[in-house]
Amino acid sequence: MNAINEPLNLGDLLKYEEGLHYSREQVTVASGQNLELGAVVGRVTATGKLKRFDPVATDGTEDVAGILLGAVDATLIQRDDALLLARHAIVASNAVVWPVGITTEQKAAAIAALEARGILIRQSA
Repeated sequence: MNAINEPLNLGDLLKYEEGLHYSREQVTVASGQNLELGAVVGRVTATGKLKRFDPVATDGTEDVAGILLGAVDATLIQRDDALLLARHAIVASNAVVWPVGITTEQKAAAIAALEARGILIRQSA
């Protein structure tokens, strides 16, 4: 019997949020980005647009802005319709997408920054 693998969905990521209009923000993702559901993102200081979180950057994306609530393909053009989980929520650890190569210390610092926003990451099965 063949196994069926389904991609993660919003229910896999989001376990609790403090009201739809309070926890979420509609945001713009900068062009050149193809981000997954659950991607941790930062905000470029000069433009206010989101990019993948980069703990060694110096453009603002080194600071965590939140977690994307849907996949966003902005490879060719910026997307103005992305949803960001910005505050007061609980997410499942297995659905959070971290940048490739992130160190344990950088991840711990990013988790602390998310917690400061009220976004808690809980272990999941």
